[in-house]
Amino acid sequence: MILFLEQGLNGLQFGLMLFLLAAGLTLVFGIMDMINLAHGSLYMIGAYLAALILGSTGSFLLAVAGSLAGTAVLGMLLEISVLRRLYSRDHLSQVLATFALLLIANESMRILFGSQALTLNPPAVLSGPVELAPGFFYPAYRLLIIGVGLAVALLLYLLVSRTRIGMLVRAGASNREMALAMGVNVRALFTAVFGFGAALCALAGAMLGPLLAVEVGMGEGILILAFVVIVIGGIGSIRGALAGAVIVGVVDTLGRTLLPMSLRTVLPPTVAGNLGPSLASILIYVLMAAVLFWRPQGLFPARG
Repeated sequence: MILFLEQGLNGLQFGLMLFLLAAGLTLVFGIMDMINLAHGSLYMIGAYLAALILGSTGSFLLAVAGSLAGTAVLGMLLEISVLRRLYSRDHLSQVLATFALLLIANESMRILFGSQALTLNPPAVLSGPVELAPGFFYPAYRLLIIGVGLAVALLLYLLVSRTRIGMLVRAGASNREMALAMGVNVRALFTAVFGFGAALCALAGAMLGPLLAVEVGMGEGILILAFVVIVIGGIGSIRGALAGAVIVGVVDTLGRTLLPMSLRTVLPPTVAGNLGPSLASILIYVLMAAVLFWRPQGLFPARG
């Protein structure tokens, strides 16, 4: 039971970090109709910036803040200088161009920092466990990630649904031409949305950096999961991104933990040890296929 609770919390924590990536990705696609394969590179750059600032200042809070600000500025400059020219192109051109940006980002990080992974340590005060229930201890830093993820999800919901900026974002996503005709500065809106999405990527990179390796190419694997999340949740939907991210995070984490254990009851340990991780890795794709079969628009599609 304790193992199930622990892995369930791990899945929630991972899902909320996936939400930070998927939210920016689904906003960019929903509003700009653009497929951005370089989105995971912003996650990587955010993690590297956090590690660099932490090494210079020793402050994890400054590292996270600096990572968000730096990646947001970089994202807006990238949108103004390169991506803006791709909005009128077809999706194949967007995929090829942003894939090139992904390769450029990876090699730039390799040139600047080398091929070795960087260390990004959590705050010392959060390095120990917290007793959530009698006999059940859980890492304090992972609880912080869950809290940050939930807070950002609430803030994003209020921003999109209750503010004028959110109204403009929804208008741009629903009908870009009409929003332009009504006097909305669509170019500025696109730049701001892209910068905001880049900041969310940086937050995920900075928070997950102490748990995962800060290394070149770290954005590719998590980018694939982010695409799975927005397909499951519904393209252009923040609510769908949150639901899809939590589902993917919990299914992936519990699958990798519980499936090998279950297979050991019916298979030899060596076979179960090899087969379990392989089957667990495809669970989320089976889930995605099932969702696409029953609800092709996703669980919570954006309102058109």
